[in-house]
Amino acid sequence: METVLADGVAPPFTIARVATEASLNSWLAVLLLLAGGLYLYGVNRLRRRGDAWPAARTAAFLAGGLGGIAAVTLTGLGAYDTTLVSVHMVQHMVLSMVAPIFLALGAPVTLALRTLPPAWRNRLLAVLHSRVARVVTFPLFAFGLFVANPFVLYFSGLYEVTLTNSFAHELTHAHFILTGCLFFWPLIGLDPLPNRWPYPGRALLMVLSVPFHTVLGLTIMQSTTLLGGGYYPSLGLDWADPFTDQKTAGGILWAGGEVVSVTMLGVLVLQWIRQQEREARRVDRALDRAEAEERRRAAPPAQSAGTAEQAPTTGV
Repeated sequence: METVLADGVAPPFTIARVATEASLNSWLAVLLLLAGGLYLYGVNRLRRRGDAWPAARTAAFLAGGLGGIAAVTLTGLGAYDTTLVSVHMVQHMVLSMVAPIFLALGAPVTLALRTLPPAWRNRLLAVLHSRVARVVTFPLFAFGLFVANPFVLYFSGLYEVTLTNSFAHELTHAHFILTGCLFFWPLIGLDPLPNRWPYPGRALLMVLSVPFHTVLGLTIMQSTTLLGGGYYPSLGLDWADPFTDQKTAGGILWAGGEVVSVTMLGVLVLQWIRQQEREARRVDRALDRAEAEERRRAAPPAQSAGTAEQAPTTGV
């Protein structure tokens, strides 16, 4: 998306422009609608055959996941993402950290496994158990991508390329979403993925990611060199100072990363507690069955009717 120019210069960014600059005329809108339609089709198939699917999962996938992507790419935020680096940073945070979390909580792979025909289900399982899937979902591999990619993007010439090349720009959006999904899906996702670590290990990875966002945000705030080289000054905006806007962008990355990380830790702890409760209930049921079996074996055998018939007495 591109901003509507007034006399060759983008008009000031306001909250109202988030709605007025919205546009659904893009390939991304089609993909989001297709993904949402397929998800709802799967939910409807389950319900028609009498199976339940949690409404919270549907809301997470559609509203938080797909809706979050749409909110920062198809609205005025998407229109100004190459005009203000602060807007781009909001977009970065949502695409790489917020939307992937909700997509993972929507459990689309589980939904697919429960609704696909047997042949397609077997193919999906083969992909999940493939060597490639085991490598890319390995938590340390995904962690490395997640924390290193922003440094490579912003402190090299790649970022300026994404500002001037529309294809590279859209590819960056896809890259943000993909790396976010690879990192968060094995941590909090409900789908049957390989390389699932115990909850303490997942929480440790989340804690370790916090300093990287802090360092990146502070570095951007304190940098005397503009991200994107001379791109932002070349826009000639008389209503926005590139250096001030860059400081705002660094603050968004710093604060936003910490907020998301703390929230994620809370989600992980809640999932851990629920898992412990389920395990405790499972153990209780197993103990109850074992005690019932012991009582059955210890009880004297019941006498069945007709087995102790008395012999008839004979008359004299």
